[in-house]
Amino acid sequence: MASKFFKYSVFLQKYRTPLLAAGCGGVFAANLCYHVFPDMTFRPLYQAWFKKEPVTLLENLEDVFQQVLKDYGISSPNNFSAFASFGFHPVSAGVPWLPKGAHIGIPANFNSTADDPSGITNRYIFINGKTVDWSSDDGSALKEALVFSKEAQKFAIAREVARLQSGGPVLTAAVAPFCLGGVWVYSVVLKQMLGLHVGPALFRGVANVVALGLGGVSYLLTSDAVSHWIDFTSDQRAASVSRDYARGGVEFYDKILSRNKTLRSLMGEKGENMYAPSGNLFPANILQLKHTPYTSRREGILAMLKNEKV
Repeated sequence: MASKFFKYSVFLQKYRTPLLAAGCGGVFAANLCYHVFPDMTFRPLYQAWFKKEPVTLLENLEDVFQQVLKDYGISSPNNFSAFASFGFHPVSAGVPWLPKGAHIGIPANFNSTADDPSGITNRYIFINGKTVDWSSDDGSALKEALVFSKEAQKFAIAREVARLQSGGPVLTAAVAPFCLGGVWVYSVVLKQMLGLHVGPALFRGVANVVALGLGGVSYLLTSDAVSHWIDFTSDQRAASVSRDYARGGVEFYDKILSRNKTLRSLMGEKGENMYAPSGNLFPANILQLKHTPYTSRREGILAMLKNEKV
């Protein structure tokens, strides 16, 4: 057993650089695969269905989508495609400059207006095993929070376009391999500082475990930092299209916060554990915030309007 362990150690020591490169490359490829083939990985997950048939995106929503691409200045609109998705706000995946392009899902409630909320009220939403009564106070509040103006709809779509066009998925996929390489750096530095390269194997093993722990913490913090930077940057780029887009962004986040407050009330204890009184999502855990606060994103756009940066 000791002989096998020694052989493995010698092998890893001899080929550590190509193994590290292959490991980082493999992790990067695995993370990016979801965005390289969005038509096979992402779209089937979010495609809206009705009576066992995929729902076709309404023509007026396709027109809004094409207008957003034009307003944003996309030179190759064919690299982006839209489809009807479930949920209540746009979702997206893909890399525009790759063959499969980028896919953006637009929900049915974007076809609703204050005068005609049928895109919302003709759907059944189950909360705690019961359907939402749209005529109740909470139901009416939720319905109002799900109706967006054209400006808010355009901002929400432009936000997804900005994230994909700026290479957000690539940056996100690069975090894990970057931190994996960091584990090796931590290990080398620790052993060098403590003089463990010629010390007992047990101490070197402890140093490797510590390096692995530091790499894990680095991944959580870096992942959050990159995610927040992408979110704020996407908001800024979408809001910079015009003042109408910026005002639509403020409305969009106001409506999301209002929706979350209503869901917090409807969901009872589960809602209180998921949503803050402000409407923000609670952090996933102490180390990983994961969700960029909606209040901060709204304040960022308000600051742009105030400073006339749009």
